[in-house]
Amino acid sequence: MNTSMSWIKAYVPELNCTDQEYLDRMTMTGTKVETFERLDKNLKDIYVGKILSIEKHPDADKLIVCQVDLGDKTLQIVTGAPNVKVGDKVPVVVDGGKVAGGHDGGPMPEEGIEIKNGKLRGVDSFGMMCSIEELGSSREMYPEAPENGIYIFPEDTKVGADAIEVLGLHDSVFEYEITSNRVDCYSVLGIAREAAATFEKPFVPPVIQVKGSGDDVNNYIKVSVPDTDLCTRYVARVVKNIKIEPSPEWMQRRLASCGIRPINNLVDITNYVMEEYGQPMHAFDLDTIAGHEIIVKRAKDGDKFVTLDGQERELDADMLMINDAEKAIGIAGIMGGENSKITDDVKTMVFESATFNGANIRKSAKRLGLRTDASGIFEKGLDENNALDAMNRACQLIEELGCGEVVDGIVDIHGTLPCERQIKMNADRVNALLGTELSEETMLSILKNLELKYDPASGMLSIPTFRQDLENIADIAEEVARFHGYDKIGETLPTGEATTGKLPFKLRIEQMARDVAEYCGFSQGMCYSFESPKTFDKLLLDENDPLRKTVTIANPLGEDFSVMRTISLNGMMTSLATNYNRRNKDVKLYELGNIYLPKQVPVTELPDERMQFTLGFYGEGDFFTMKGAVEEFFTYIGMKEKVIYVPGKPADGTKRASIVLKDSYPFLHPGRQANIIYQNVCLGFLGEVHPEVVSNYDMKGRVYVAVLDMPSVEQFATFERKYTGVAKFPSLNRDISMVVPKDILVGQIEAMIEQRGGKILESCHLFDLYEGEQIKEGFKSVAYSISFRAQDRTLSDNDVNAAMKKILNGLEQLGIELRQ
Repeated sequence: MNTSMSWIKAYVPELNCTDQEYLDRMTMTGTKVETFERLDKNLKDIYVGKILSIEKHPDADKLIVCQVDLGDKTLQIVTGAPNVKVGDKVPVVVDGGKVAGGHDGGPMPEEGIEIKNGKLRGVDSFGMMCSIEELGSSREMYPEAPENGIYIFPEDTKVGADAIEVLGLHDSVFEYEITSNRVDCYSVLGIAREAAATFEKPFVPPVIQVKGSGDDVNNYIKVSVPDTDLCTRYVARVVKNIKIEPSPEWMQRRLASCGIRPINNLVDITNYVMEEYGQPMHAFDLDTIAGHEIIVKRAKDGDKFVTLDGQERELDADMLMINDAEKAIGIAGIMGGENSKITDDVKTMVFESATFNGANIRKSAKRLGLRTDASGIFEKGLDENNALDAMNRACQLIEELGCGEVVDGIVDIHGTLPCERQIKMNADRVNALLGTELSEETMLSILKNLELKYDPASGMLSIPTFRQDLENIADIAEEVARFHGYDKIGETLPTGEATTGKLPFKLRIEQMARDVAEYCGFSQGMCYSFESPKTFDKLLLDENDPLRKTVTIANPLGEDFSVMRTISLNGMMTSLATNYNRRNKDVKLYELGNIYLPKQVPVTELPDERMQFTLGFYGEGDFFTMKGAVEEFFTYIGMKEKVIYVPGKPADGTKRASIVLKDSYPFLHPGRQANIIYQNVCLGFLGEVHPEVVSNYDMKGRVYVAVLDMPSVEQFATFERKYTGVAKFPSLNRDISMVVPKDILVGQIEAMIEQRGGKILESCHLFDLYEGEQIKEGFKSVAYSISFRAQDRTLSDNDVNAAMKKILNGLEQLGIELRQ
């Protein structure tokens, strides 16, 4: 948002401050000024001169010698400008003066260009006549300036006057950073209102009065709004006997200060009101509107429409259109149509001022790839009461500038208009929020400057509808703080009870996972959530695997980032491969990241986001190294029950919370993988990566991975710890060596020992595993140390022998024999 100081002073006439003071104080009261620029920067000693005579240069065909009257003196100036003639009034910079740049319009020197008396091809020249580019501006802002040549003033310009003042360049343009909740400040009136409150000066808005020319607007145009949810107010007026001319100089200069190129009186009025009131407007040629009827309704899917820029746009059913009785004539809030544009032949026009659904305008503009100044304002959500004021202001300017005759009456389609919000004034609450001791009178004085009305009888504040950001007493406190001065508010300690802060349970579990992984030598990695569909082929997943059903990105950076991952292994394998190919040895990595599992395809609702704890390594270590890291994590988060590792299909009834968890995994070695089961729930898997998958990632050797589904793990985690005293009674130990069929797993043996050992069983530990010539074919030797202890007495051999007998009987049922 840009405004000129002169435009602000038009509504705050008593404002008197330097540019820097304005920047500082406005920023301190919350209307942040980013920077400002003097329009007369590097312009010095430039006056209006009248050319009295022109002679040819004696030694140069393209130069002429002019005698120029500056009022108090006459100067001889040599120039090569082709457009000057006797009687022209031109800007003249005298000896010692400065101009901003060169006539070519190139980059301007930081310090400008100083002009000195000199000779051109032997003829004295005592100054220089200036083009608009040399004065630091351009033909965009001064369309009457010639394309190549000296700027010519109107005939009635006073000779000897300050040329910079005549051009309106003794001014500054300020650039603001407006927050999205202050829609009112996207207008010059809004900024001026803030300036008036900041400097405690009267705010003088324009007085609007439309005389009208008789007749009735309803004889010219009819308006209907079927889709009132997208258009909350539509105001229309008709202007006849249009006269298209250049707009007055003061309007051109104000528009130019905002970076808007003046075009003609009609276009300039709509742009002027948009800047002044923050209300975009549009004008239609009434003769192009079929049936002289306007209908505001949604488009249909697949409709085509040509906008003012000549581009054909494809529409959909969520876009709001302005239509006549036969066709669409504009995209609501974004751009008008080529079929209803204002031309030089226009006789009667319809002015439109409306308020549209901001979210719908933003989405429509984005889908069309067409973001305009109007859509940028509409999408913020405008005050419906402002639409009528802006319309009347535009019609007032039509009359004042003689652009046409305004037909009496207004077409105004709307529902219930917003009323002034009521907030209970509570000075004590404001002081408590700010840590101040201001009186209620001081607060009300500040709020009065902001046009907030106070009713002493009810104690209520009435909030103008243009202040959509004021909703409760905390917002009122902020207004008081802004204009009382943040720098005047002293330091105060916060009130309330101090509580011990800590991470939520979920984040504590994740932090524990990081701590354990790093303790075990793993380094953290960060992997992309967006992946390529080709990932599933690299992981050897079946074509019908549920993991191939993904959330597809609507506007991906490319195919490699076109879907959201459903399994975390690709990121881990890619990271390991990067390290492998850079010849890093013994790399261990872990990641805590989400996978995204759609509930159905195509996606109609948000996917199931599940945090995965993924570990991977290559180099030193094996399957049991990874298993040890997993068990270390389980121990640290309080999972005391026994964790079971099942190499094949888990037992019937085992629960799985994620489709990632399966009976077997094609990306893992078929004989070196296992599901991780805890209390009949599958928590994840671990194993050696399939050699083909390793090759797909350009690696060699063995790679091991483990993946834990954190939501499944968290339900069993606990940070409760109970103290157990030192045992009072001794333990008794028994060692057994067994000949076991190779298809019997160690986990099965331990399960049988725990089942048959009874309450006195304290622990069992595998201490030897042997396969060789001394063991018969198809068997292996397994040795366990078993410890027994009672909490209330000293065990006897008979107690232990009875338990051992039960254990041995159970082992025999598995086909296990004691080794002799």
